[in-house]
Amino acid sequence: MTKPHSATDVASPARTKDVLGRYGITAKKSLGQNFLVDLNILGNIVSAAELDESKGALEIGPGLGALTQQLAKRAGRVVAVELDQRMLPVLDETLSAYGNASVVHGDILKVDLEELFQRYFAGMKGVSVVANLPYYVTTPIVMRLLEEHIPLENIVVMIQKEVANRMAAKPGSKDYGSLSIAVQYYCEPQVVAIVPRTVFIPQPNVDSAVIRLRVRKTPPVRVSDEKLYFQVVQASFAQRRKIIFNNLLTRFFDKETRHLLEQALEKAGIEPVRRGETLSLEEFARLTEALQEAGIGV
Repeated sequence: MTKPHSATDVASPARTKDVLGRYGITAKKSLGQNFLVDLNILGNIVSAAELDESKGALEIGPGLGALTQQLAKRAGRVVAVELDQRMLPVLDETLSAYGNASVVHGDILKVDLEELFQRYFAGMKGVSVVANLPYYVTTPIVMRLLEEHIPLENIVVMIQKEVANRMAAKPGSKDYGSLSIAVQYYCEPQVVAIVPRTVFIPQPNVDSAVIRLRVRKTPPVRVSDEKLYFQVVQASFAQRRKIIFNNLLTRFFDKETRHLLEQALEKAGIEPVRRGETLSLEEFARLTEALQEAGIGV
């Protein structure tokens, strides 16, 4: 595999400005484009993905190819999905020395992921998603990757610090919510680095964090109806200041059937006056099963 000299790396302020200037590109706010210009942080991102030449990496939004270059030095195969057509000729230049990197023009929320994996990653021992995600579509992208159950080892992404904290939050904390539960149902999250806004061109308005989501082989709790489980979670956080009884009553019951909710909470061992942010994944699982037995979702 070709390992080009570090002089070809895009990840420096001078090189990034040079490439942007030569191609007449300005960062699009609508696409959340902020170009990372710190090789050390890129190295941390790649290391967190635990790649080697037997494994593949799927990158989302490669931009100028700074992270793509570092991935190509470590992984056996890199596929970068880029929405912005202006970046395609830039990537042709910055990735020209890397025979193991391919660029796909498309929207990661619409790309056929199963077909992409079969085409590019057949025979790989493992595949991880590694990306600097646009803030405005972080959650839809991560949830699509998880809900489609594509065979991933890790999802290592740089995202808004606040969102990373929510993904990794524990029950009872102010950041804990439905996103925490959804991510932790599928993954083991770990915030691996805090990234200051000063290492981007242009600078974003907030600090970022690198989070590793180690994809679980099986969920940590057992539920017979996964869809209902997440409906119960969403309902429990509908109004954070409301107790769980009132949130669930509004979503699933009425005055005539409130006794069924009282029975379900008692069976699950959950006090009606608790709030959603105090419940663990296991407690939500027990509650879901009890609600299902009461006729919800059947």
